[in-house]
Amino acid sequence: MYLNPTEPAKPNNRVDTLLKQMSRTGFQGRKLGESVAVWSQMIQDPGVTILAGLSGAMIPAGMQECLISLIENRYIDILVSTGANIFHDICEHVGIRHYLGHHVVDDEELFRQGIDRIYDVFAYEEEFRSVDAKIAAFAEDLDGFLGSSADFMRLLGAWLVQNYPSGRSLTATAARLNIPIFIPALCDSSIGIALVMARRGGHRIMIDQLADADQLTRHVEDAQRTGVIYIGGGVPKNFIQQTQVIASIHDHGCGGHDYAIQYTTDTPHYGGLSGCTFEEAVSWGKESSTCRKVQCFCDATIALPLVTSALLAGGIRRPVYAGRQEDEVQAS
Repeated sequence: MYLNPTEPAKPNNRVDTLLKQMSRTGFQGRKLGESVAVWSQMIQDPGVTILAGLSGAMIPAGMQECLISLIENRYIDILVSTGANIFHDICEHVGIRHYLGHHVVDDEELFRQGIDRIYDVFAYEEEFRSVDAKIAAFAEDLDGFLGSSADFMRLLGAWLVQNYPSGRSLTATAARLNIPIFIPALCDSSIGIALVMARRGGHRIMIDQLADADQLTRHVEDAQRTGVIYIGGGVPKNFIQQTQVIASIHDHGCGGHDYAIQYTTDTPHYGGLSGCTFEEAVSWGKESSTCRKVQCFCDATIALPLVTSALLAGGIRRPVYAGRQEDEVQAS
C-alpha cells in the first residue's frame, strides 16, 4: 500500500495557499482545505448548477459580505435559506444594525431594555418590528399574490433595490443577478410574522410552499450536474437533498448530487438530519455514488470567511453555459 505523507502547514499570507496546504494535514483543518478544492472543482465544471443551503444565524454573526461575494462571483446559482437569515439581511439593507454583545448577560434586563440577544450579538426589538412593518406594507401592495417563496423574494429584492438604493444585501443582490432565493419555512421567521400582519389587515398573501418544492426540483432536473453547499443543516439542507428523490419519482433519474460540501457542528450519531453523513445520503439516492463530498465539522463563522477568501484569492472563475442565467435584471 502506498501512503502519501502529511505535510506541515506553513504560515502564509495567501489564504488560498494556506488552505491548500491544510488539505494535506489532518483532522478538520484538512477537511476545510479539501472543501476549497471540491468547491473550486464544481465552480469550474461548466455543467454544474450549485445550490446552497443557509441556516443558523449567519447574517447577525457578520457573514453577509461573504455570502454576497459568493453570489456576485457565481459561486452559488440558487440559495435555500431560513427566513430568519433573510430577515436579518433585509434589516441590514435598510439600516437596522446588529451589535456586539456578550453571551453572559442578564437576559431579563435585556428584555426590559428591549434588546434581543443572538448568543453574543444584540439587536433592538423595536427596530426589528419597524422592519416587520415595512415588509407587511410591501406585501399589502401585492394583495392577491400567490406564488412560491422564490417568486416573493424576487419581488421583495427588487423593491429593496428601488426604495433603498444605497443599501446592500444578499436579498437585493440576488434579485439583481436573477439568483433565486427559496425559503421553504418562510412562516418560521419575522418575514412570516410580517405576512401575518398583512393578512390580518385584510390582504390576501399566499406563499405556495409546494411550488417551492416543484420549482427547486425543476432546477435540478434541468441541470446537467448539481453541486450542493450546506452552511449548517436544518430545513434548507433536506429541502435541497429531497429534490433528487422528487426527480427520481418523476422519472428524471438525476442520479444524486455530483458534489457536496457541508460545514456543520452537528454530529451524525444522535440521529439528527443536519449531521447525517453524505455516505448515508447515498443510500437515499440524494448523493451519487461517485459524488465528491466533504463534511467539515467546524463553526461556519470560522469556515465561511476562510473558504470565501480562498476562492477569491485563487482567482476561481465561473464558465458560462446555456442553462445558467448570467444577465442582471432591472428592478421593477
